[in-house]
Order: sequence, then structure tokens, then C-alpha cells
Amino acid sequence: MNHTIALITGANKGIGQEIARQLGRQGIVVLLGARSLCKAEQAAAELQAEQIQAYPIELDITDDRHIQEAAKKIKAEYGKLDILVNNAGIYLDHEGDGVEMLRRSFDTNFFGAYALTSSLLPLLKESPAGRIVNQSSILGSLGTIMSDEMYAGASAPGYTTSKAALNAWTAQLSIQLRGTNVKVNACHPGWVKTEMGGAGAVMEIDEGAETAVYLATLPSDGPSGQFFHKQEALPW
Repeated sequence: MNHTIALITGANKGIGQEIARQLGRQGIVVLLGARSLCKAEQAAAELQAEQIQAYPIELDITDDRHIQEAAKKIKAEYGKLDILVNNAGIYLDHEGDGVEMLRRSFDTNFFGAYALTSSLLPLLKESPAGRIVNQSSILGSLGTIMSDEMYAGASAPGYTTSKAALNAWTAQLSIQLRGTNVKVNACHPGWVKTEMGGAGAVMEIDEGAETAVYLATLPSDGPSGQFFHKQEALPW
């Protein structure tokens, strides 16, 4: 298939759906992953109404069966994957401290992204220009975590440590992928007006999607193993 194929997780709403929209407007075929097939279908139908080639995939990234089925489906129907945006994420720190909260945070924000990417790497390597984007947060940056300019006033150990792990793995994966056509980078979308970001956020959803779209469509001489907001590199 000559089309560019992109899979976006957590794509039934918010930033994930907007990333799919912006990629789709570039003529990319977008696969919308969501824990509920019904929600994925609804989100895909909205994009299809905008003349975007969008298709739903039932994909709970904490479910190994969903991951394996998604990989089989993409291989059978497309034979490759050009773009993977690990967008699905959760914020549970409002539930209070505790090991269970931390485990659930890591299951989605780190282990799920790791498991899905590992399963799809063979398909990404079949692409002439594979791109992996890990949706992270500046809150996971050890270089800015104590800076008053970077939201240091709030304590959110589940979210911040799981995103820091995602960042560290992004760097490690870029080392593993040296010499291949696959680039991997982490993304800070900004403080965006989503269910997670809240009404007090300063950025609209379309702007919050821009960094992931930029990294998903990097040229062959683009960076790998870095952390970005818009087109500005951030400290790990």
C-alpha cells in the first residue's frame, strides 16, 4: 500500500483525535485506537465526515490481547506501519497516594506504550520512514521538575514518575533504533483544555496536537531521541 499509515492511541477524543485529524488532513490514513470499539467508531466517523481516511481499532494498551490483535490487523491489511503515536495516558493522582495508583499509572503511561511499541516495531521497520511519538509531559522532565516556571507547585508522583520513565525509555529506544529508518521522540503537548488539562488550561486542543504531528512527520534528517514542545528541544 502506497499510503502512509498512522496509529494513534487514545484517539477517540481530545488531543488524540486532533492528532489524527491533522495527520489525516495531510493525506495520511489514520487508525484510531480506543479502549472501546464503539468510541473508536464514533471518532472515526467524525473524521470520515471531514473526508479523512480514518478507521477504528479496539485497543486497550493494557490488554495484551488487544495489542496482539491490533498488530495482526495492521500487518494483514497494510503490511507496514509508518507512524505510531503513543498518546493514550491517564492522570490518577487526584485519587491519592498509594502503590496501586502508581501501578495503574505506570500500566498505561509506560508499560502499555512499551508493550504496544515492541509488538509493532517489526511493522515500523518495514516503513521507509518509521516514526514513533511518545506523548509525555514536561512534568516528567527531571531537568525542570523543581522549576517554578514548570508547574512545580503541584505534587503528582504517579503521573510525573510514569512520564519520566516514558522519557527515559524514549532515549533508550532511540539508541536501539540507530541505523534503522525509525525515529523516536517524546512530546510535551503543553497545558491543553482537555478533560485532563481542565478549563483553566492555556492552549486549545488543535495547538496541543501540533508537537506530535511535527514529530510524526519528521524528514529523514530530523532528530531522534529527543524531547520536544512545538519545535523546541526540552531537557530530559
